[in-house]
Amino acid sequence: MTDLPSSWITAEIAELVELQETGKPFQQGWSPQCERRPAEDNEWGVVKTTAIQHGEFWSHENKALPEKLNPRPQIEIKPGDVLMTCAGPRNRCGVACLVKKTRSRLMMSGKMYRFRPHPEVLDPQFLSRFISLHETQQRIDAMKTGINDSGLNLTHARFGQLPVVVPPLNEQRRIVEKIEAMFDEIDKGVESLQTARTTLGLYRQSLLKSAFEGRLTADWRAQNADKLEAPKTLLARIQRERDTRYKAALDAWQDALAQWRAGGEKGKKPAKPRRQTEANLEEDWGNDLPALPGNARWVACNQVSGQISDGTHKTPKYCDSGIHFISAKDIRNFQIDFSDTRFVDEAQHLEMSKRCLVEEGNVLITKSGTIGRVAVVQTRKPFSLFESVANIPVLDPMDSKFVAYAAFFVANSFFIGKAQKGVAVRHLHLEDIRKMPIPLFSIHEQAEIVHRLDARLEAADALEAEIDAALTRADALRQSILKKAFSGHLVPQDPDDEPASALLERIKVKRAMTPRTKKRTTTHA
Repeated sequence: MTDLPSSWITAEIAELVELQETGKPFQQGWSPQCERRPAEDNEWGVVKTTAIQHGEFWSHENKALPEKLNPRPQIEIKPGDVLMTCAGPRNRCGVACLVKKTRSRLMMSGKMYRFRPHPEVLDPQFLSRFISLHETQQRIDAMKTGINDSGLNLTHARFGQLPVVVPPLNEQRRIVEKIEAMFDEIDKGVESLQTARTTLGLYRQSLLKSAFEGRLTADWRAQNADKLEAPKTLLARIQRERDTRYKAALDAWQDALAQWRAGGEKGKKPAKPRRQTEANLEEDWGNDLPALPGNARWVACNQVSGQISDGTHKTPKYCDSGIHFISAKDIRNFQIDFSDTRFVDEAQHLEMSKRCLVEEGNVLITKSGTIGRVAVVQTRKPFSLFESVANIPVLDPMDSKFVAYAAFFVANSFFIGKAQKGVAVRHLHLEDIRKMPIPLFSIHEQAEIVHRLDARLEAADALEAEIDAALTRADALRQSILKKAFSGHLVPQDPDDEPASALLERIKVKRAMTPRTKKRTTTHA
């Protein structure tokens, strides 16, 4: 904050705000035990920290105050307040917004405080934009205290020392007007980009729908009638593969059992592998599934897979390095993202593999969190799963990528709602996945569908990457505008404007002449 115009000053924020009734610059809220529902318009409520977003106030993020508790009107949120979260994880502690409008009867919680810029020295919108400056956010972040990033605090005393650049009041208003005009133009572009991004999502789903209802490969099917294997024949081939795997598992169990007995039957007795029971698709879906072309038919997911399982239901002891531990957050864009996973040691991995052994060619699907995301395992590197991810061992000769695309389409189209009688859910059970409908096309057509989907989806992904890059540039442009604004290079200075130093001196004099409010004393009977 060097080389500012001569009419500008830098002052601590505590010097630039109106004093509360207590004589202090900041006022904190109250955290009573509230009801879980939002308050009605005629009820008092306490806002949650999520009501405070960067530069935006969400009044609907609140909880109703129980009737047995008396409200505290002195902490009611009013238009013109600047609210700041003062406790929580790093990314939520120190978030601020200017309240431009709000419904009545909403109070601050104890995890936030408010302040009001003094109208004779600081424009509220100027301050709001200054706080959103990247450099200001870094200074606020450095003020937070706490043992770890999951629970930090931002005290009044520390935040009160935040340095704020202060131009003359008229120049502040000119700066705000210029920023808003430039941001409006950027926002129009961003809105167009976000609309394009949404359209891409709809295109992907439409493309998958076209693929699994047979329209995408209608021309190929007409020219390759001799390659359309009957579903009955294909299911028989899959069953032979299932039988082969079961026999191998049975042989391995018999060897393990013999070793266990030879060792004096110490430890847990090896469990005998169970034959897989195929789900009955008709019982769960009846006539709700769309018609498929030619001789294609719907089958349950576990008719084309081995035993479907999920990861460990116990939180493991994490390590700094070792074997990757995958959860739902690591499944995205039909791939496993190993760049930000946790790790477990080999002993834990071997124990977890007894429940769920993941192998190359398997399909993973998220069953909690953001449900219905899928990935094909394309590595022989061992890793373990958390319960939020299910493992589908796709059987030969099925195409794993085809099953992944089909599972994604079904889960995100109509399966999730159907599984819970029309109610959207946030969790899938293993039985839901076992019964998930999969369209069974001939092996050759599966390969053609995957080939065409890959090409079109890759093009969509490339376009989305361009949109994301443009959105990132828009954010950088906003920060560039703010940086120019708060260094005195966005609008010209007017020599007739009263210097900021005179404004600050005037409110200092007024503060010195204002008698301090005495603390209220409580008398006891």
